[in-house]
Amino acid sequence: MPRLIFRTATHSDLPQLLALLAEEGRVKAEDPVTAPASAAVDPARERAFWEITADPRNELLVLAEGRCEGEGGGEGEAQGAPDGEDSERYGAAGDTEPETVLGFLQITYIPGLGRGGAERALLEAVRVRADRRGAGLGRRLIGEAVERARRRGCGLVQLTSDKRRTDAHRFYASLGFARSHDGFKLTLPER
Repeated sequence: MPRLIFRTATHSDLPQLLALLAEEGRVKAEDPVTAPASAAVDPARERAFWEITADPRNELLVLAEGRCEGEGGGEGEAQGAPDGEDSERYGAAGDTEPETVLGFLQITYIPGLGRGGAERALLEAVRVRADRRGAGLGRRLIGEAVERARRRGCGLVQLTSDKRRTDAHRFYASLGFARSHDGFKLTLPER
């Protein structure tokens, strides 16, 4: 029976995470899903993964689907670890098949002097598999990220989205996010 779980990313997830990032631009369920085997894990992304996961102010949150035996109910019920604790495979005891990563995002917790010194949570790289969009998975993933920020004591959750992604903008607005700023980027040349 498929079971949805939230957990932090493990190194073995990296090809699936990169495959989700490669799906940028695929917006319909019938668009092909990028095979994790085709996602190149180059040294720069390998290094970035280890730096993110070693940093206590960063978290790679995964929504995965696994198959479990001997558990009643629970299908479609995304589970988090008790008391906000994460274990590598919480909720997936008794797996008979490898987990499939359905979505992920990166949360960066940023301290600041504004808002009474409260931390803010920045959500980036929000992705859900193209063939699973429209089933509420993105809503659950963002909801879990917001809850983690709340438990940590953050005063604000923020994200940015490419101006061309109008469907994503409507989605974020439906979750209570409000447009508040215009963002600017400066690409730095490689050294």
